[in-house]
Amino acid sequence: MSLVELPQHAAIHVISDIHMGGQPGFQILREAGRLANYVRRLAAERPGESVALVLNGDVFDTLAEDLGGAYVAIEQSQQVVGRIMGDESFGPIWDALAQFARTPGRCLVFVIGNHDIEVAFPAVQRLILARLAGDDLAARARVEFSTTGAGYTCRVGEARVYCTHGNEVDAWNYNRYEDLARVGRRLNADQPFDGAQWRPNAGTKMVKEVMNAVKRRYAWIDLLKPENSAAVGTLMVIDPGQMQKLGELVGIVGEQVRGQGQLDQRLSADGFAEPAAAASATPAALEQLLGPNLRAAQQPHRAADDMLLAAEGQLAGAPAAPPGDATLGTGQLIWDRLTGWIRGIDKPEALRRALLDWLKGDKTFDPADPDATCADVMKTVGPGVDIVVTGHTHLARALRLDDGRLYFNSGTWIRLMRFTEAMLRDTAAFKPVYDTLIDGRMATLDAAQVGGQPLVLDWTTEIEIAADGAGVRGRLNRIEGDGKAAPTVLGELRRG
Repeated sequence: MSLVELPQHAAIHVISDIHMGGQPGFQILREAGRLANYVRRLAAERPGESVALVLNGDVFDTLAEDLGGAYVAIEQSQQVVGRIMGDESFGPIWDALAQFARTPGRCLVFVIGNHDIEVAFPAVQRLILARLAGDDLAARARVEFSTTGAGYTCRVGEARVYCTHGNEVDAWNYNRYEDLARVGRRLNADQPFDGAQWRPNAGTKMVKEVMNAVKRRYAWIDLLKPENSAAVGTLMVIDPGQMQKLGELVGIVGEQVRGQGQLDQRLSADGFAEPAAAASATPAALEQLLGPNLRAAQQPHRAADDMLLAAEGQLAGAPAAPPGDATLGTGQLIWDRLTGWIRGIDKPEALRRALLDWLKGDKTFDPADPDATCADVMKTVGPGVDIVVTGHTHLARALRLDDGRLYFNSGTWIRLMRFTEAMLRDTAAFKPVYDTLIDGRMATLDAAQVGGQPLVLDWTTEIEIAADGAGVRGRLNRIEGDGKAAPTVLGELRRG
């Protein structure tokens, strides 16, 4: 019996983390017109050849939708996803994707992420197919869904390429694919499913129970990188009252610890990875949040610090705590002590000092930095895969690994914020940044200029993998302007 070969393409383009969802003012995707034109350009390039566009997770952001207190849209999944596709902010993107799907020689792939798990439901897939292809059977055949955690694999030239969102190795945000399959079966069989039976991962609980409420006051909270130190720490400094919401984090982290155990079991079942050590139960290390620049403003009381560090250690190694457990009080103690450092210090200066500490030596935006997602995903990939492409982190990467294989991260199409050394140089330089953060609105953020430069990064990226006479090349590209022109190549690696 002959084996069916993997799909063969002359080129594939990979984008991820588009995050279509939410109402105006709550939407984090800005360059919808650019994205639509980019897709149309891909539909027209390389006529007569096979070209794939892989949407590598978090195409939708149903966590930004009002689900009436639910964590996932189940019986209302078609209505929720249909609303997003019909939103005038995103309509041009779906028109362009429909054009792509109706073009011979094109292949459109939806890989599930952690913000769009409803794509796993058959009813939602039918809805997407109806929007993109209608009754055109040939166009329908050009659309594929990967919603079981298997990712998408194909060949470009002689190279085997593997695309996966990356949340599969994230204990905060991994999907319970078995639960998704069970819901799909219930829906297809017209059996009711009680949303209260759905157990969300820690990341979903974090977004729905904590961050969405914070985001309504500070729209930038999920745009600022790195998340653990810069984003959470910035919120702590400018509005300590908001940190009361984060008191729930200790209970949520209990879910993350459980998730780490299930994640390790899943990955190690096939011999791909050894179980990892238990994850830290605090969103950022205490010493990271209380760096030397902020400490210079006040001298700590040694006994209190020792008590806090001991409490932090207990939390890091503790099993999941049930609601109302005394551990929650310990978590509140940590946050009270952190905010206590800020009292008596001018807030703009306190934040500037803290950011100098948190961002010192930071490689968040370095495309050549082998971050944790790269290391963890590569542990799950066999030697026959030549090129790996992920997303999830929103941070573009282009790396040649020690074994010669190539690793890419497709970045994101949402807004991003980055604090530079020039912004943090002194109080005067930092004031317009601080004023924008305090305002909190997305429109103010978009309009903000610091030193003649926009505060929001214009950094929409893709991964392009193509065969040529010398082998296969992989590129990290930046899509600019209206998206119609050829991209700017940020990094190119070859697999000969």
